[in-house]
Amino acid sequence: MPTIAYLEPLPRPTKSPKCDQTFVSRIGGPQNGTFSAPLLHNHKNHSRQCLYTFLAGPGQRVEVVFKTFNLRGNPPDGSAVGELPSCVHEYMDIYSEVQSSEPAELINSPFGGRYCGTIPPRRRISMYRAIAISFFTNKNVTTPDLFEGTYRFINASEYEIGIPIAGSPCSYTITPSLSINKTGVLISPTYPGESNQRVRLEFRDFDLFFGGPHCPFDYVKVYDGPDNSSALVGTYCGQQRNLVLYSSESSLFVHFYTLPRTANTQNRGFKGIYEFSESFVKLDFIRENDGIHIRGSECDQKILSKKESTGYVLSPNYPYPYIPKTVCRYFIYGMQDAQHLERVRLEFTAFNIPKVEHKDRSESNCTDGYLKIYLKGQETADAYDKFDYELCGNETQRVVSDGPRLAMVFSSGELQGRGFKGKYTFETEYKIPGTAAPDGSCSFTYVSASKKRGELNSPRYPSNYPSDTNCSYLFLAETNEQVTIVFDHFKIKADGNPNVTAGAYGSINCFEDWLEMYVVYRDNNDRFLGRYCGMTAPGPVESPRGAVGLRITLHTDQENVASGFKARYFFETAKSEIGDCGGNFSNEDSGIITSPNYPAGYKAPGRGMASMACNWIMTARPGYKLSIHFEHFSLEGDPANRGCSAAVLRLWVNVDSDQPPLELCGEKPPIEQWHYISTGQTARISFTTSDKTVGAQDSGPGPPSIGLLCESTYHFQCEVGYCISDKLRCDGVKNCGPGDDSITKAPAEDHGVLIITTLLVVSFLICLLCTLYHSRRKRRHQLRQLGLHRNPHYDSQTSATGLSSSRRHLQSGGASIAGSLHGINSGNLIIPPAPLPPTSVPPQPPHICISGSSLDLTPGAGYPGIMINDGLDDLELDDDDDDDDIQPDIFINDVRFDEESLQHVQQLENV
Repeated sequence: MPTIAYLEPLPRPTKSPKCDQTFVSRIGGPQNGTFSAPLLHNHKNHSRQCLYTFLAGPGQRVEVVFKTFNLRGNPPDGSAVGELPSCVHEYMDIYSEVQSSEPAELINSPFGGRYCGTIPPRRRISMYRAIAISFFTNKNVTTPDLFEGTYRFINASEYEIGIPIAGSPCSYTITPSLSINKTGVLISPTYPGESNQRVRLEFRDFDLFFGGPHCPFDYVKVYDGPDNSSALVGTYCGQQRNLVLYSSESSLFVHFYTLPRTANTQNRGFKGIYEFSESFVKLDFIRENDGIHIRGSECDQKILSKKESTGYVLSPNYPYPYIPKTVCRYFIYGMQDAQHLERVRLEFTAFNIPKVEHKDRSESNCTDGYLKIYLKGQETADAYDKFDYELCGNETQRVVSDGPRLAMVFSSGELQGRGFKGKYTFETEYKIPGTAAPDGSCSFTYVSASKKRGELNSPRYPSNYPSDTNCSYLFLAETNEQVTIVFDHFKIKADGNPNVTAGAYGSINCFEDWLEMYVVYRDNNDRFLGRYCGMTAPGPVESPRGAVGLRITLHTDQENVASGFKARYFFETAKSEIGDCGGNFSNEDSGIITSPNYPAGYKAPGRGMASMACNWIMTARPGYKLSIHFEHFSLEGDPANRGCSAAVLRLWVNVDSDQPPLELCGEKPPIEQWHYISTGQTARISFTTSDKTVGAQDSGPGPPSIGLLCESTYHFQCEVGYCISDKLRCDGVKNCGPGDDSITKAPAEDHGVLIITTLLVVSFLICLLCTLYHSRRKRRHQLRQLGLHRNPHYDSQTSATGLSSSRRHLQSGGASIAGSLHGINSGNLIIPPAPLPPTSVPPQPPHICISGSSLDLTPGAGYPGIMINDGLDDLELDDDDDDDDIQPDIFINDVRFDEESLQHVQQLENV
């Protein structure tokens, strides 16, 4: 132990009475008691020095504890622990390592500290059998309440932990012999320290038998407190280097254990030094800010998330200057488990660590003190040399960890500074690329001006997304741009049985977890596109021209999770309203659209393009609706198992409503009839392929019309109750819809009339031909030119504007969809959910469909007229003269034929 060389012999007052006091342990005498300051009257201002001596008996030690302490004077920093210059007018010196009770021997004893003011000496345990306290004053009056304390004589055996080593006051040899316990307790010679001190224990050499990482054989255990019931700091064995431990409060308990051995061991054991001091970092700055002191360290702390909690980290002693030459580590850890994944956001509100300017710019300016920040979990591998930030001076920084861990190392140098104050925030780490919302919510924005293409995914993909989460993805295109989104992986938890034809989407199937898509317009209105769950991936989608972009939302409930989704986005130049192909049709009776290149397979988009889209917009005449029937449909995809991620056909049966479109892919079974009726005057079909399209046959719409009874003569009444244009009866398409063959047969009540009329016409033709061949008489009457014979079932306006009875193809750029579209007269009638055949049908003339042409037999005033109608070409034989001797006139498309025009007659025979 070091000695203090500047001590002088205690002066002895000659004129004043003695104030010394002695407390001795005697057999049968008191083993404890109290002491206080002397009552002194010193009118001549002479200095007085009183000596208090506490002497224990054999096998005992002395314990002294101060209860009150209020000596006059205000010591400078450090003087309370024995540094000079110390207190001047009044002070107390303590000697706890006194080997002799003689006052003269104090000069040879180590000095234990000088105290004044209100800072009391710590609790003291004598090194040997005695403690001496010297009280000095030069004040006029001293009263007993100036200081008060208690003393106690205690058993010294607990401090005798082995065989004493000669020449050392506190060294012992511990051997595992039969006469000594195999376990023991190691404590400091004057344990414990006082309440405001901490203990530092440094092992200079440590070499115990290593039996494994958990030290099951020989070990040293260190407890943060007075005994082994205190919190365990650590268990150590094997070889330890640079092992330095600190107590959290005023005591450490060290327990050394070794197993009995039959052979000599080569392990050296351990050697350590200890220190009691008030100069170690006080831990208030940790406890007061929800931190947890890491036991065994001087000032290391960990801060654990309480789920999106927030708080502050401070430098030691903040807001006052920090202690020089101190190293403190901070470990700020967010939550990381199956349901939570957090990251740490740190922002400094105050920062002051002196900076050292260097002429060499390559050298760090933070060579005295610094704060190093680690954002990637480097501390888990002890990679403290690979920091992300090194801060000093007055700079502030805002940082976000890459994962759930953020660590800092604060090192104070010779220069003092005020330190730092930083605010930490634990926020959920979604692992989603994109611009995150500043409030830490699961909201991400993708702006074309920042990045033209990229990826997005569900939280934590490819791991399962967390439960009870709502996320939003907003895609904002520039003017004259559109955004395309293509899904590459999709698995959202779903219950229920998805509709195989329509895909697993909609509120009926997706009521637990789901993904929704919207079109975003400039007036801040959103158009709902669909809700998806299960394995049914949304088809590729393009924002329409004039829209701002697209928005995706993900909702998860509190039960069960799945792997989520991964998708790509592309910002490209906006296409026209009909896209890459398609058309805009209105006021038509019917039409057929097919996929590009049909009946061959459609192709993927051109090189460098994210998608290809064909949009057909169909508008019926006022009072009409649209019947759409898919006659053939073969599109890559599987709604039940993987959805329509490569190619999709979307059908809006009412473009003016908020209802989402039907989303179709896969192959239509031959026995199924895909037939849809628009709920308004306009319908829209969009066929979109992505850059991962393989190519297949696609197809599209077909028939009929709505109305319970046909109200005009240019409509045809279908059995299911639809009214369609009369022109559509013989175009080769089932225009009345699936299962309705009424357009390919005549009504049952007309069969008899049709047969009789046909026989009469055939007989008449035979007679006519024979008469023309044999008589060779010239015609007696001027042939009268007749106008075109019009079918009474059409009015002039309808015939002029409607489609002909031949099939008419709607094509645009070589692209269409195989199926048929028809205008339906809806009038003001309510559309029944399943229309029934009409109870009565207006009388109609006999009508025969022959290979796409029609033969119309209409009775005239005298003889039946014959009209062969193929498009607008009419052949009419009319015998309406009053003269029975005159042969019937023959006209074909208003051209007169005489007896010499036999070739034309032969044509007539063939017909």
